[in-house]
Formats: sequence, C-alpha cells, structure tokens
Amino acid sequence: MTNLIRKTIGQLLQDKALEMPNHEALVYPDRGLRYTYKEFNEVCDKIAKGLMALGIQKEENVALWATNVPEWVSLQFATGKMGAVLVTVNTNYRSTELEYLLRQSDATTLILIEEYRGNSYIDTIYELCPELESCEPGKLESKKLPLLKNIIVLSEKQYKGVFNWSDILEMADHVTDEELKLRSLALAPDDVINMQYTSGTTGFPKGVMLTHSNLANNAYNIAKCMKLTQEDRLCIPVPFFHCFGCVIGTLAAVSAGATMVPVQEFDPEVVLQTVEQEKCTALHGVPTMFIAELNHPDFEKYDLSSLRTGVMAGSNCPIEVMKNVMNKMNMSEITICYGQTESSPVITQTRTDDPIELRVETVGRALPNVEVKIVEPGTSRELPYNQVGELCTQGYHVMKGYYKNPNATREAIDKDGWLHTGDLAVMDQNGYCRITGRLKDMIIRGGENIYPREIEEFLYTHPKIVDAQVIGVPDERWGEEVLAWIILKEGCTLTAEEIKEFCKEKISRHKIPKYVFFTDSYPMTASGKIQKFKLLEQSLNLIANY
Repeated sequence: MTNLIRKTIGQLLQDKALEMPNHEALVYPDRGLRYTYKEFNEVCDKIAKGLMALGIQKEENVALWATNVPEWVSLQFATGKMGAVLVTVNTNYRSTELEYLLRQSDATTLILIEEYRGNSYIDTIYELCPELESCEPGKLESKKLPLLKNIIVLSEKQYKGVFNWSDILEMADHVTDEELKLRSLALAPDDVINMQYTSGTTGFPKGVMLTHSNLANNAYNIAKCMKLTQEDRLCIPVPFFHCFGCVIGTLAAVSAGATMVPVQEFDPEVVLQTVEQEKCTALHGVPTMFIAELNHPDFEKYDLSSLRTGVMAGSNCPIEVMKNVMNKMNMSEITICYGQTESSPVITQTRTDDPIELRVETVGRALPNVEVKIVEPGTSRELPYNQVGELCTQGYHVMKGYYKNPNATREAIDKDGWLHTGDLAVMDQNGYCRITGRLKDMIIRGGENIYPREIEEFLYTHPKIVDAQVIGVPDERWGEEVLAWIILKEGCTLTAEEIKEFCKEKISRHKIPKYVFFTDSYPMTASGKIQKFKLLEQSLNLIANY
C-alpha cells in the first residue's frame, strides 16, 4: 500500500511547473504549439481567471464539447484550479443527446468547437437554443435549458449570443492572481471536479461524478505501472472526453512530468507520423486503433524505434494484436488497463516487467490501494480463485456516485462500498484477472454458459480474420445461439461455411457459431467501445431472412 495523494488537479500541475519549469508539457506538432510546464501552467491560470470573471462558481457544471484541441487540455487543468466541474461531452453526440446531457447535468456553460466530421455543433446549439439569436452573450434564457447561460465557441468567428474564446482570455484581466489563489485554496481533494457520462451502451447515459482524489491517484498509479517518467513523451490519440484520454492520458503524463503529445482526431497515419516526428516513447489506444496502425499500407516506412510503453484498453484485447504491438511497434513494455468510468477509470493493470503470458492473457492485477474480488453474480458472496463471477472493486478510485441518480448509485455501489462492475472475470492466486465477458453478454445455450470472449480469441487465430465479435441471439430450440460478426483482412475472402469448418474439432460444438456475417466495421461509441446491442439489432434483422 502507498500513501494517497491529497492534492487537487490544479495543485498537481502547479507542483510540476515549479519542479520542472522548462520541461516540455504539451506539444501539438501540426500547430507548432509547444508549452513548457511553466508556460502551460500560466495558460491554465489565465483560463481559470477568465472563467471566474464570467461568474462561474466552485461546483458549477461546465460542459465541454470538443475534439482533442489544445483548449481541452487547458480547460481540464483550469477548472481543476478554480473548482468548476468539467462535464465532458461525447464528440459524436447529436441534438437529442446533447439536450439530455445539458439538462441532466444542470450545466450553466457550454464550451464547443464549430463542427466535427460534418456535424455542425454551432447549428445544433442554435437549434436547441434559438433564443441565442437575440440575446447578449452570457444572458441566454432558454426554454429548453433554463440553467444554461453561457455559450463559448473555440473560434474567433463571431456568432450571435455567443462568446469567443478570446473574450474569455480578455476577461481574465479582471481577476487577480490573489483571487485565483484564494479560490484554489478553497478546493478540497474530495470535491467533484469532473463528470463523465457513461457511453450509453445500455439505457440512458448517467453522469459519473469523479473527484480530484479519484483522478489524481488513479493517474499517478497508472503512470507508475507504465514506469512513466519525465523522460517520456506520450502520444494521445484517444478522445479526451473519455477517461482514457483525460486520465490515463493527460493526467497520468502530468503526474509523471512527461510530455503530452495529443492527436486532435484519430487517424492511423497521423499517429505513426507523430510518433516518428516527436520520438514518442509511449502510445495509447483501443485495440481497433492499434489494428488500424498495424494494417496501414505505409506502416513499414515509419520509424517507431523510440516507442517503449503505453496502454491498450477500452475493449477486449486480441492476443494476436497485442503480440504484434509488442514486436512490430517496439512496445515491449506496453500495459493493459481494465476498468470503467465509475472507477476513475482503472481497476487493474499489467506491469511492464510481467511475463508476456500475463500481459497478453490477463488485464493485470489491482492498482495500489485498490481492492478486487470476484463474487457470485447477483450476490456479495466471494468466490474462490479461478472461478467465473462478477468483478467488484473498492478503494479511492470508486466514483462519488451518479449525478442526481441515487437509485442507480445504490445499484452500482453496495452498502459496503464495493462497486459492482457488471463484468465477468476470473482471478488467479496472484491477483491477476481475466475478463471473460459482460454479465449480460454471457450466452446460455441449452443450459451451457458460453463466454463470447473465448470464441473471439479463437477466431482471431484464423490467418484471414482481422477482428471478430460474438453475440448471443434468440433461438427457439436452445434458448440462445452463437452469432459471429467477422472483419476480414484486406484482399481476403472467406465463407461462413469455411469459418464453421475451421472451428470444428477445435472448439466445443455448442460454441461454434450457428450464424456468421461479414462486415467492414462495427458500430462503436466515440471512445472505441463496440456497441454489441447495435450488432444484435442488425443481427436480428438478418436472421429473420436467414
């Protein structure tokens, strides 16, 4: 066990700025932007003062709807200094989802970019709040969103009823350093500072309330497991609105004094270019990102020899992909993280010196000061080692709760403080865990429990298969049957019958997919999680005509 960090997010950055003022903190090579820790800290101070000048109070909710732009990172630490709660907004949201989040979160301020992938964020906010056309900036009175007052666009283009980013920076002059210092001193490590809405793979998204302490300690321990130091340069192509980007990414880097090298919007070639150009030593990504990088036609031409470590997380990691990342991308010390937004997010992580078997077959063991147990699903009864059950966790990393949703909080966190993840797992005598599926992912065919992960891992061994996702579908005779969605390697062909033949004699008969469909891509959340409920919808339509 180690001592917990009792600092705010603002203090974390302030301390690094004093400790290593001239060390590079944040780099955007495509923009020619390079901040030292001293410069980055000053930028964050200025933004914090601008938000205070706007009248934003401690614990007020400020929503941020943007890609990995430099202002995102600055706002993360600026709110950490002046106490507003940063509410992160999924970049793929459309108007109905945005309206839900803004209303449910009680956000008084929305900060946004102009557009993303053809989706005009500006048009969306005018659609939700037509009153912007005739109001002064900061004085919005919206029928749909009565608490929303300030809209700030990260642009210098003028829009009716909206602040520009430069307006906020100019307002900073009206707040003194002393006023910011007093505000920062009024913050406590156990205050909520970040609110993330769960991806919504099931039901309505819930606002996960995370504190300075949740995030600072999780980030610190993640960095320690990666052996991240000030000598490291971390390429971050995963979205900031998700914990992977803003905790495993930016916060972990700052906690170690490493250099953050974000990629604004994921593109495999841009990632490869950035790693080579900036000599990045660490790289983050979900498996689909690493697959895209490894399979890029120009992969071989990039020099990735600087890479050492990083994190693969977000969804199940195929063993073959992991081996290729370690061997072909030189990431011999890459780690696997497992967790969820409700746990800040990391619960378990592999270590850089773990044997390769543990680093490709497990999600590691609990972080320091984190407890993990496997229980019989639906109960609190702890199971012996090597038995499948629900993974539960307790410690500093467990969220404060779901915003304005005490019932859902009670369902997730039991009376003894254990967070029930809903994930099925097996733990060995050394504490290493293997995730075998979601409770609701488990397929029960004729009384036999089938774990999709097991079949997926087997299908990955086929030389023509790039990715496989397995789900259960209703069946009159067996209750449920196995269905596989397959992505083939470029230029390869394969039939459903050939795949079934490949499975014969190699996996149990009841595990062989009855249905096999091919696709070029899977429906995903913006953070890279495959939405199996959408795959199920597509499957049911196809099965009807099978």
